[in-house]
Amino acid sequence: MGEARIKAENAREAVASMAKLSSITRNAALEALALALLQETECLIVENNRDVVAAREQGTAESLIDRLLLTPERLQGISSALSQLSREKDPLNELIDGHTLYNGIQLRQIRVPLGVVAMIYEARPNVTADAAGLCLKTGNACLLRGGSLAVHSNLALTKVLYEAGLAAGLPEYWLQSIESTSREVTTELMQLQGLVDVLIPRGSASLIQSTVENSKVPVIETGAGNCHLYIHEDVRSEIIIPIMMNAKAQRPGVCNAIESVLVDECIAPRELPSMLQAFFAAGVVVHGDELVAKIAESIPEASNLFIAATTDDWDREYLDLEISIKCVSGLDEAIKHINQYSTHHTESILTENHAAIKCFFAEVDSAAVCANTSTRFTDGGEFSLGAEIGISTQKLHARGPMGLTSLTSTKFLLDGEGQIRG
Repeated sequence: MGEARIKAENAREAVASMAKLSSITRNAALEALALALLQETECLIVENNRDVVAAREQGTAESLIDRLLLTPERLQGISSALSQLSREKDPLNELIDGHTLYNGIQLRQIRVPLGVVAMIYEARPNVTADAAGLCLKTGNACLLRGGSLAVHSNLALTKVLYEAGLAAGLPEYWLQSIESTSREVTTELMQLQGLVDVLIPRGSASLIQSTVENSKVPVIETGAGNCHLYIHEDVRSEIIIPIMMNAKAQRPGVCNAIESVLVDECIAPRELPSMLQAFFAAGVVVHGDELVAKIAESIPEASNLFIAATTDDWDREYLDLEISIKCVSGLDEAIKHINQYSTHHTESILTENHAAIKCFFAEVDSAAVCANTSTRFTDGGEFSLGAEIGISTQKLHARGPMGLTSLTSTKFLLDGEGQIRG
């Protein structure tokens, strides 16, 4: 029996106890977890530094190093998120619907935990704390399988959080991390139908695709973010560069950063020179089509930072200081391109044309669709959902930032007085 099965069976034992915890106990435990992170900051940073050093020695891109890095400020933010979670409305036993049936039976539908929630994720140690906190708030047992790049960080975080939870009255095995980084243990986890209720992959497109294709456990797809920014002909020029640079360069390694820019051909000669100069000044490598290439010829930095785009660039998630730019004939072509190449995460249009915004909102098939703002706002915290477990790009059960209610199911309760069906 492998490690994944052993720990899944342990988690299954904890399910009933987790579901019975009172809201007061769960909230107090969240505060205990938040405090423990602050008390163990020095130890956690030491373990995280082991991962960062090893990642740099392996030549890992700095954008991924940024995802991996824990600092006192980031740990403070993670701690604050857990504390804030304790003050959020309790989703469990919430009455969703209720009415009296034709036969006098009182019917209610309430929220209940999913059971055992497992996550497979890559170099994002903050996910360890987010998952633990959200599962605790929703009464779920949590089973984590982090990536090898963050193994020391994840195990250290799990130890601190687990022990703080036990001391606060949580049951044994409420939180576990799989220690092995082998592919075999990941494959084993994917096969544990009946022990694991839902599996959430969070990371690269290849990780998500592999999980969806190979898992026997129900999967919620998250994370892959080939996000687009479309510059419509009726744009207000002064908003382009601030939004564009925020969406690409603030944190290029996150899933809500843009990977592609579409520009209406009629305004390309006017807008692209300053856009390219802004990208090049920030060290962003641009993969552009023929019209973009022609405009880039007059910019000296293009010799080092411009590459002719191929069709493969339109669906690439760079997760780095790289971007593709394509000129389009107008709104219809932009929407068609986005729906063809997007991962259905987040797309944004920049325009003063309200009819264009209405059409973009209606026809773009993504979890979040924006107008005149950065794609970086697609986030559970920014949406006032508290911490998030991930951003779902599928349509069943949950879509977009997954907060508390996304980690619950429902149950129907029928209260009768001896009725029988004829």
